[in-house]
Amino acid sequence: MKLIHLSDLHIGKRVNEVPMIEDQKYVLNQILNIIEHEKPDAVLIAGDVYDKSVPSTEAVELLDNFLCRLAKISNAVMVISGNHDSPERLAFGSRLMKGAKVHLAPVYNGKVEPICLPDAWGNVCFYLLPFIKPIHVKRWYSDEKVESYTDACKVAVANMNVDESCRNVLLTHQFVTGASTCESEEISVGGSDNVDASVFDAFDYVALGHIHGPQNIGSNNKLRYCGSPLKYSFSEAEHIKSVTIVNLGAKGELNLHAVPLKPRHDMRSVRGSFSDVMEHRVDVGMDKDDYVHVILTDEEDIPEAIGKLRLVYPNIMKLTYDNTRTRTNHVIDAAQDIQEKSPLELFDELYKQQNNQPMSDEQRTFVQKMIESIWEDNK
Repeated sequence: MKLIHLSDLHIGKRVNEVPMIEDQKYVLNQILNIIEHEKPDAVLIAGDVYDKSVPSTEAVELLDNFLCRLAKISNAVMVISGNHDSPERLAFGSRLMKGAKVHLAPVYNGKVEPICLPDAWGNVCFYLLPFIKPIHVKRWYSDEKVESYTDACKVAVANMNVDESCRNVLLTHQFVTGASTCESEEISVGGSDNVDASVFDAFDYVALGHIHGPQNIGSNNKLRYCGSPLKYSFSEAEHIKSVTIVNLGAKGELNLHAVPLKPRHDMRSVRGSFSDVMEHRVDVGMDKDDYVHVILTDEEDIPEAIGKLRLVYPNIMKLTYDNTRTRTNHVIDAAQDIQEKSPLELFDELYKQQNNQPMSDEQRTFVQKMIESIWEDNK
């Protein structure tokens, strides 16, 4: 059975305030061409379909068009929600879509029923597990120990009653311990959202989403992040984006290969003095339309640098300096933050960095009381 594994489309995403919708249309058309050529038995989309829980009209229209075209050229399409998606919104119309062989995972309700597809060796059973937190699982299994993300996934999988004599495939959107991350992913502080790979031992292939760099977890190929189809931060500049083709044979037979994707605009960093950057002395082989992060090493700021650079690099996204002043300021600022800001201010900044929004008044009150309680206990 041939499968195509996708994830982390992030439809509607903006990178450095630049909308990526045209780039996404371009790469999704490319993916449709690959699917039409490969003729898979199923297409698996492992979460973060949208970039926001309330997607834009453009994003909804693009996904609608993609799924309609996908349904015409694929025998089955299976989609789960990721941490960026609203599971309720993504699952809307799922019962109607089954008629078009598009299977959308419902909001997690404690049960995950398999979708079985036959081939020459019998059935392959697909389990669609959307992004879950411990609280989601604890709601349905209050008698179970569910304190960590590993606990949550372990309990969820145990209650699938997977028949290990069959070939089983899981779609899930979690951070499996050992995965290499980059800046554009939302990972919890201290790795609290890690899931141990052993939780997924019952499956012959695990189609993972959440991590943007394509990679296998462990020594075999059966736990796989296919990665995002586009580069969504400059930390991904060296990634080779691709589509993962999965071939399942008889029980225990698994082969993978990747088909590379070519973006509408590549993404890269250019580093050097202003004069070198303007004269193309540091960007050999670069397309002038690439998305660019320019890192200037001049000791003095260049007046109106971004405007001047845009004449040479029309798609410049970001400009920073790396010099004696910025390196010194970074160290001083970090020390001053710790010395001058209150614990509540530091916690508020960390919360905003991790959640892209400030704490509510209720949350701030709770944290302040917790800080005061800790101080009182330590007197």
